Amino acid sequence: MSKIVFCSLLWLFTAPPSWHYNMDEAKAIAHKEHRHILLNFSGSDWCGPCIMLRRQILDDTVFLQMADTSLVLVNADFPRKKKDQLSAQQQSINNALADQYNAEGQFPRTLLLTADGKVLKTWDGNPGVKPEVFAKEVEDFIQANK
Repeated sequence: MSKIVFCSLLWLFTAPPSWHYNMDEAKAIAHKEHRHILLNFSGSDWCGPCIMLRRQILDDTVFLQMADTSLVLVNADFPRKKKDQLSAQQQSINNALADQYNAEGQFPRTLLLTADGKVLKTWDGNPGVKPEVFAKEVEDFIQANK
């Protein structure tokens, strides 16, 4: 029991996995570290379900602990407010990701991908489950596709 508490405390004081914004970078990391990619399409300043997904699942410690060893996290954000606008280069990168993985313009949309970018699983909308359930579902898909 003390080992679990120690590991949890240790994880809290280390940096959680960071979100990437470039798929080519994410693929290179995923190949190098033998990980899968979790790609999340969001409207961070206008999409209520996107904001809730981020708060309730994607920023939760349980999910982030799993992601830290299994995933490269990628966010393709499409903010609408002028103060939140992305650089032209980042907007171009996100548009290309949307053309490839989210042509329907679904928000939020979350995809589990192989290191090569092949889609293994898609979640449209907020899954509306506890972080532990979502993390387990992602882990199960990863194990099934090794």
